[in-house]
Amino acid sequence: MLNISLVQFTPEFGNPMYNLQQIAALLKGIETDIIVLPELCTTGYSFLSKEEALGASEGPDGQKVTFFKQLAKEHKAIVVAGVAEKSGGKTYNSALIALPGGETKVYRKTHLFFREKQCFEEGDSGFFIVQHPLKDCKVGVMICNDWRYPEAARSLALLGADLIACPSNLVSDVWRIGMPARALENKVFVAVANRCGTEVRQLEDGNTQSLTFTGGSVLYNFAGEVIEQASKTEHRVITLQIDPLLTRDKSFNDFNDLLKDRRPGFYLG
Repeated sequence: MLNISLVQFTPEFGNPMYNLQQIAALLKGIETDIIVLPELCTTGYSFLSKEEALGASEGPDGQKVTFFKQLAKEHKAIVVAGVAEKSGGKTYNSALIALPGGETKVYRKTHLFFREKQCFEEGDSGFFIVQHPLKDCKVGVMICNDWRYPEAARSLALLGADLIACPSNLVSDVWRIGMPARALENKVFVAVANRCGTEVRQLEDGNTQSLTFTGGSVLYNFAGEVIEQASKTEHRVITLQIDPLLTRDKSFNDFNDLLKDRRPGFYLG
């Protein structure tokens, strides 16, 4: 058994130090083993160009990465946090995975959404899982719009994930249909850490872009059922206990197994 914590709050665009202060305050005193934060939780979301995103991003020795490494150490937890990652002069919409011993890994978003295509490079990390060093739990990561592609969650399940952490900046409610399906069809826990609030940006053509994020951070069990969910607007940490071992038997009756019954030779794409 282990505790997982989902952090929902409203990042302020272009104010990373304030955003880190919010995160620290929300997590103060919480005992947990896995922390999942929203997509781009340190910078805000609504970048309009690659130059702007690059200016807000940082590499592996940056202040924000150091913050999450320290957070992982203090809580003896895996921290999954959405960040703007700088690498080789390029910027990626990434999830930093910080382990309690100081090690870090980075997942780069595979399926970019909306203006992200104008601001970030396509992710090239591929899908992988991380073994919790202190608990018997295998964690996979996808980011927001990745949920629309069943292949993303299925890849993580085939790699052995017990839990899929999904840092998100969701602006519709359609994900409430698809995200639980990702849990059910793979028999895994799915942890969605979404943000709330509205960001307004002025576009070059004089129009205004306003994005309102839908909150509702939620943990789904391996049957696709809601264990607990935040409201659309509250700043909150949801902390729940889960048993990762319950996900490993993929059978759902005496004859069928979700993964063993697959017939890839008949699938397209």
